[in-house]
Amino acid sequence: MKEVNCVIENNEIVITLSGKIDSSNAAQAEEELSSVLKEHAGRELTVDMEDLEYISSAGLRVLLRLRKIFPGMRIINVKSEIYEILDMTGFTQMMDVQKAYREVSVEGCEVIGEGANGKVYRIDGDNVVKVCKNPDALEDIQHEREVARLALVLGIPTAISYDVVRVGDSYGSVFELLDAKSFSKILSQNPEKMDWCVKEYVDLLKKIHATEVPAGELPDMRQTALGWADFMQDYLPADYAGKLKALIEEVPQSNHMIHGDYHTKNLELTGQEVLLIDMDTLAVGHPLFELASMYNAFVGFGECDVRAIDDFMGFDHEIAAELWHRALAAYLGTDDEERIREVEDKARVVGYTRLIRRSIRRRGLEIPEKTKEIEFWKSELLELLDRVDTLLF
Repeated sequence: MKEVNCVIENNEIVITLSGKIDSSNAAQAEEELSSVLKEHAGRELTVDMEDLEYISSAGLRVLLRLRKIFPGMRIINVKSEIYEILDMTGFTQMMDVQKAYREVSVEGCEVIGEGANGKVYRIDGDNVVKVCKNPDALEDIQHEREVARLALVLGIPTAISYDVVRVGDSYGSVFELLDAKSFSKILSQNPEKMDWCVKEYVDLLKKIHATEVPAGELPDMRQTALGWADFMQDYLPADYAGKLKALIEEVPQSNHMIHGDYHTKNLELTGQEVLLIDMDTLAVGHPLFELASMYNAFVGFGECDVRAIDDFMGFDHEIAAELWHRALAAYLGTDDEERIREVEDKARVVGYTRLIRRSIRRRGLEIPEKTKEIEFWKSELLELLDRVDTLLF
């Protein structure tokens, strides 16, 4: 080990380690650390390993003895190879251990997918990175990696992140997606492939909805939707607000998987395999909630300004509306337009509820154009609540 640097900030002491800690110098390292820290018991301890190149089992024992004195000790800026050692030896379960993240630039990179919480960029021929819109997203990234792993174990074809990186002021997950092309890109370049896209889209959707998830592994979308209904109590007449909540309460709980943001930007064709991406919205619940999200993506967002669909999907809003209608018909297994419209109206009830809440929470009532959208969605929702008496199908 080259040296130990110590900085005290408020009630926290930060120790910076550099060089190597192995059997040849572990005793000396511990002596130096004890000398520096002996007057600071009771403070919070952070060990910065940005400049540490190697640590052996002897060095790990030094860290364990430090933890006895500073039970809340955390370790930051850990190089990948050292992080692997700490992970294999259980340190990541015993304490807060944070990796040092390599920097990746997406400047000039092609956007190949986009969801509610991030954009997916191709960074080279083999790899893509999903960049989170939330700059403080490490917990979100970890959640998505865990649920993606769960989905893969349960048989859903998806990509698994193999690295976490810094991208500007935010973080991203890196995936291997060889020559992947989103369904949005396919439809924009080859609209004649609509039949193929609809079939693959619906086949995977049915597979997702047929997948049972162990209890407690994923959020319950029914509970989330009930929260949306509670929010609407302040924005709808009392009788309509009450009916909206009663309709959602009638929807049974389900332990079957739903994606939560299932649109053509989140399906990727790589080789001959279709993969589902953007897994952070994964949940369990009745298919109604999935169909509501799909309606919003292909139709609802653009009902006041079709450019919103064109810009987001990357293809014409008329293609989006056709895809929605054909996918819903295929999912229901019917060409009966009355039946299709009936289920669509049920999805619209939840879809408009979500759109209104989303816009209001984003200060839409303070922006004239957004206020018009909210009023349109609200009028549509009230009309639906006058005649829809159940959301079940």
